[in-house]
Amino acid sequence: MRPPPRDGRLLFVTRFTRLFAYGALSVVLVLYLTELGFDAAEVGLLMTLTLVGDTLVSFFLTTRADRVGRRRVLMAGALLMAAAGVVFATTHNFLLLITVGTIGVISPSGNEVGPFLPIEQAALAHIVSPDRRTSVFAWYTVTGALATAAGSLAAGALSHGLQYRGVLLLYAALGVVLFVCFTRLSEAVEVRIADATSPLGIGSSRRTVLKLSGLFALDSFGGGFVVQSFAAYWFYLRFGVSAATLGTIFFVANVLAGISALLASRLAARFGLVNTMVFTHLPSNVLLILVPLMPTLPLAALVLFARFSISQMDVPTRQSYVMAVVRPEERSAAAGITGIARTTGAAVAPVFAGMLYAQPALISVPFFIAGTLKIIYDVWLYRGFSTARPAEETLKG
Repeated sequence: MRPPPRDGRLLFVTRFTRLFAYGALSVVLVLYLTELGFDAAEVGLLMTLTLVGDTLVSFFLTTRADRVGRRRVLMAGALLMAAAGVVFATTHNFLLLITVGTIGVISPSGNEVGPFLPIEQAALAHIVSPDRRTSVFAWYTVTGALATAAGSLAAGALSHGLQYRGVLLLYAALGVVLFVCFTRLSEAVEVRIADATSPLGIGSSRRTVLKLSGLFALDSFGGGFVVQSFAAYWFYLRFGVSAATLGTIFFVANVLAGISALLASRLAARFGLVNTMVFTHLPSNVLLILVPLMPTLPLAALVLFARFSISQMDVPTRQSYVMAVVRPEERSAAAGITGIARTTGAAVAPVFAGMLYAQPALISVPFFIAGTLKIIYDVWLYRGFSTARPAEETLKG
């Protein structure tokens, strides 16, 4: 891939910084909260409310980003992230944690939350040409996966010397780093809206965006049962794995995920965006179901690695597809709405997952639920959009 413009490179830096923080937090968050004395059901409730809050914050900020300025909104999100990290590291009060988790930006899943991803996607699509879009998004995904992997590994190491609270403080510090980086973005990432838009910011693309949003919500709802924090907790409960070992496992898993994203643009160029999304996602979900059926730690980790090695191919293709099937002036809103749908789906599941993890006999059930729901998503996505090809694919014939 040819290097993107300066603003694009800076957005890659912010992506790496943010996902490093998310990856580190996801490995220790559940362990930290249980160490404070909260049970699994309370942790699940806190994680759900945190994701619900992230959804509301994201909706409020992304629907206003093009009017008030993308850079301003990104800086506001960075401050919310830093503030949430400080409070989580310094209080044991459950109600205060819920309040700050709801208002601030905390990622219990290791994945993107808050307003950052939709706005950065729209900015990248704005500053690169259509023929480079999927490739840029693929590298953008790789950057996030490698950052999550590095964060997971760092969390395992830091938890020995600094305890879990040190990871929370690191999370807050990286929020400040993000704020500084966002101040360095230029006017090129901004978009000007000449005419008044609908409240949602989408017009002719509304039907397509809402259908995709419903499907993405289903996929994320399934994934919410096995967010990285809970997956790490499952390995801890099932095999008694230490934080350092968990960090290593999820470091390898996320590196493999990053490598898989690099293949996405090549496959999409040959088979199309939707086909690539569906036929790489399906087998990864079968492998997800198989993880808890493995009798030993090495086998469970091996299946997890196999799953991650193909699990991210749908991410850059999904992002590129959304940008391709909406009008340029609707991209920020479309990315925001579909992103919010994903966050909403993911927000609902952890409260149920927490109840399941609280029952020793049911700790593997979340994997079965997640895999089944995500397979249903794949089937419905193919049936609904396999013939809705972007303009660049139609031109290729």
